[in-house]
Amino acid sequence: MAEEIRLTSLAHGGGCGCKLAPAVLRDILAGMPASAPFASLMVGTETSDDAAVWRLNGDQALVATTDFFMPVVDDPFDFGRIAATNALSDVYAMGATPILALAIVGMPVGAMPVEMIRQILAGGASVCAAAGIPVAGGHSIDSKEPIYGLVALGLVHPDKLLTNRTGRAGDKLILTKALGIGVYSAALKQDRLDADGYRALIASTTKLNAVGKDLGQVAGVHALTDVTGFGLFGHALEMARGAGLSARLDAGAVPLLPGVETLARAGVRTGAAVRNWDSYGEAVTLPASFDGWRRDLLCDPQTSGGLLVAVASEAAPAVLAMVKAAGFADSAIVGELAAGGPGVVVV
Repeated sequence: MAEEIRLTSLAHGGGCGCKLAPAVLRDILAGMPASAPFASLMVGTETSDDAAVWRLNGDQALVATTDFFMPVVDDPFDFGRIAATNALSDVYAMGATPILALAIVGMPVGAMPVEMIRQILAGGASVCAAAGIPVAGGHSIDSKEPIYGLVALGLVHPDKLLTNRTGRAGDKLILTKALGIGVYSAALKQDRLDADGYRALIASTTKLNAVGKDLGQVAGVHALTDVTGFGLFGHALEMARGAGLSARLDAGAVPLLPGVETLARAGVRTGAAVRNWDSYGEAVTLPASFDGWRRDLLCDPQTSGGLLVAVASEAAPAVLAMVKAAGFADSAIVGELAAGGPGVVVV
């Protein structure tokens, strides 16, 4: 019966959908051919951005991305919702509006009831419906482990496109969602996540980052990315490197999901947080005697995390109010971009 099967147990990796470590990913992409011969390709593999962008004409650019992973929760409908929300986030993180999605489906057909697979697809379709787009097709295979995600396409005016590398010195950094999804996921696997924590996990990971398309219309917003597998440190570092600036983060201002600090202080963390730190820790400057649990949280991989917004200082209060009005109650100014060698400095 479907209720007797734990989705995360079907994934050999224990349900981890974490990205490859940044250093590993850079090594792999180093062999990719340059995109320079393609004049219409506005964003390709040369940068660590959230999606590819192709200029269609003077008024439209096509944003294309794909994202998929193994189960992070056991409820199949919730898994589908989380995976779809996560995939659409990369379109919103370019300031674009989604137009359609294609499903990526790999399922161990002999080990999973068909109804469970249907529920995963239904969960993903429900999120796409909420975003106002169809799941217009896709591809499926019989795989050893369950995998689900989307190819997501969107449109943006070329002049309104937001990337992760166009921040300016003096910009404030706004984070739209609280951190701690990786800690929640680890606690869930260890049967240490209570009902309130699970509800908070689902609420955060299924909240669409649709405010991203509105941020693209705000003159003071200079750069945008979403905080996912590399954690806040990793994605702030990408933004800093792209702009040739230093990202200064106020650790005390970073919002955390309910109960996450207690779990982190008790030693709950993901292996990916450790790998993230090992990958980019040399580019992060911490205060003396900085707590290890807090460092882990700032490296914590976020499945379907929030947006990190670089906005002109004078526009930051209005943009923060706009984000909060869009339903992101935990959003906060967590730092700024400043002159200096590319890196992250915790202040």
